[in-house]
Amino acid sequence: MSTDKRDIDDGGRNGASQLLARAAAALARADRGLTHAIDDFFIDEDARLDDRMRATLTATLTAMVAAVEGDIRRRAARSLPEAAEGAPVLDRLIGAGVLRDPVLMRELIDRISLDLLADSLTDAAPDDHEAASLLARLTASADTYVASAARATMAGEAERRTFIDTGRMSRTALPAELHHRLVWWVAAAIHEQLASGDAGRVIADAALHALGGHDEGDRVEGAAARLAAAIDPQPGELPALLTHALGDRSIGLFVALLAFALRADFAAARQLVVTGGDSLWLALRAIDLDRATIAKIGLALSHDVEAFADQLDAVMGVGADEARAALAPLTLPADFRAAIAALKAAR
Repeated sequence: MSTDKRDIDDGGRNGASQLLARAAAALARADRGLTHAIDDFFIDEDARLDDRMRATLTATLTAMVAAVEGDIRRRAARSLPEAAEGAPVLDRLIGAGVLRDPVLMRELIDRISLDLLADSLTDAAPDDHEAASLLARLTASADTYVASAARATMAGEAERRTFIDTGRMSRTALPAELHHRLVWWVAAAIHEQLASGDAGRVIADAALHALGGHDEGDRVEGAAARLAAAIDPQPGELPALLTHALGDRSIGLFVALLAFALRADFAAARQLVVTGGDSLWLALRAIDLDRATIAKIGLALSHDVEAFADQLDAVMGVGADEARAALAPLTLPADFRAAIAALKAAR
């Protein structure tokens, strides 16, 4: 290779420009990497995702985006064959930062936390190990509405367990608003890859058809909420229902029953359960559960059993009315709570 001084042709200048651009990008990545490393070092341990949670969150996002992308590409390819090809769009969405959406991430983190919690529970009913599960008995109910909601809840929970075991997902099972956002993000990323002048309309039509196939009522959260409402448990029935749901690992039904008793939405009750600790114990007092029932639930769900045992007297010292007053904001509509929080943050 010659290194003699000579005139630089266009190819050399282009190569130099590309080298400078790559070097600048590398320096920018290094700066971002340092920022992320510093953020990671100083993050509170209680807020840090553990390895299993991080891996499951990665797998869930990957599978969700792939499911939506595959659906849109298949539909679009009927009119635009080249739409079937192209690099997976996940990296583009991550690079664009759209998947950092706080509402989406809260939904996924809480949902995965609940699924992993269910996976960690023992699968024997607390009082009769030989009895059929609560959900199985409810599917045989003479009340067709109860039976239908129980079957949908069982199917949804089985689908979630299958994903935990296999990593395979055929649909996002997201709330409608979040599903719509994800579909349009994926559609935009596919559109970027296509040069055809008709691509925009074709991809948009494919995305609209994909949206039309999404039924929020099929989500396990919705099915469990319908089931809890159909059962309409009276206060005296709640202890047995809640403890049996936990014993059966029917964590979705447990959350739905708790939400129904609190008159809160499913997402709010789910957050109480996955967060655990004082807020959950307060919620159990707010629905006036007795000491034995709270002890059973606490032993099943507590992150620190010894600390929970030490707290039980204090938990029982809180009156039901006092606990309900403390948790009253949870009974407000989710959008109202978000609006209140936004105003407080801007104060």
